Amino acid sequence: MELSLSTYDSGDHTVLEVGGEVDVYTAPRLREKLVDLVEAGARHVVVDLSRVEFLDSTGLGVLVGALKRLRAVNGTFGLVCAHERLLKIFRITALDRVFSLYDTVGAATAAGGASAESPA
Repeated sequence: MELSLSTYDSGDHTVLEVGGEVDVYTAPRLREKLVDLVEAGARHVVVDLSRVEFLDSTGLGVLVGALKRLRAVNGTFGLVCAHERLLKIFRITALDRVFSLYDTVGAATAAGGASAESPA
């Protein structure tokens, strides 16, 4: 399956909608998009994983890298992840304690003051 990426603004947040599979083949595109967003000035980024069907360790690495990049510029980084199959990956890797995870984009943007370091 192919990877789809699209962005839109929601208040002062930039939302990146991701669809398809994030794996060793598609993760570089996701990394490039996230780097481009931060370099373009985005400081409050929400990645919507609602349409992601598969996420491997390479994809997790890209998300961790984006979190670090945003922390370096005093930004925030949230993930919309409501599907149990993806939440299980975050729990197993203990990344559910690292990322701010939300059920919806609305919840992620409403938590706007949450720092990238402390999950809401």
